[in-house]
Amino acid sequence: MVTDFWSPIRLSLEIAAVSGILVLILGLFWGRVMANRRFRGAALIETLFLLPLVLPPTVVGFLLIYLFGHNSPVGQLIEWIFHQPVMFTWWAAVIASTVVAFPLMYQSAKTGFEAIDRDIEHAARVDGASEWKLFFFVSIPLSLKAIISGAILSFARALGEFGATLMFAGNIPGKTQTTSTAIYVAIDAGNMQLAWLWVLSMIGISFLMLICTHLIKT
Repeated sequence: MVTDFWSPIRLSLEIAAVSGILVLILGLFWGRVMANRRFRGAALIETLFLLPLVLPPTVVGFLLIYLFGHNSPVGQLIEWIFHQPVMFTWWAAVIASTVVAFPLMYQSAKTGFEAIDRDIEHAARVDGASEWKLFFFVSIPLSLKAIISGAILSFARALGEFGATLMFAGNIPGKTQTTSTAIYVAIDAGNMQLAWLWVLSMIGISFLMLICTHLIKT
């Protein structure tokens, strides 16, 4: 019973941690690329980046199945390389969580980079700093609060992902069953005591993360 209780929480934390790292890397890169840049098609690209934030989770799950399913070129390539499909695996849950959490990290990173005084960056370039050094030693430190806030919110979003994960990764106990899907199954089975325990655990974790976000901003 104890193992059954902690398994979804452990899986949720593991999946959220890995997707959080991926989202951080992607969010920093694209946030930097899109910050203070105006080019044809920029609005379309940004709209696509933010789309998972407003799309129903079932739509995101359906698109992931279409992109990574058995009949898609990407899905067939993955199956050929790893000798197994990505659907209904631990990595499917990571992909689903990454997709839905990415907009939060991207928007926070972009906002942080846009707030940097351009004169500081120009001065660093004049002093001989390369674009990589400028990015790591000037841009990131100056926008660190926004980046950390985005990372925490993205982790929280990945931790609570349900719809896309259920469709794309399934609900396999000990493998892809996260706390969100475990709560759904517990309620469906009428096990309200177990559901409440998971609900309170998620509320506690999410509350702590939001408190950390608030402390960082103040």
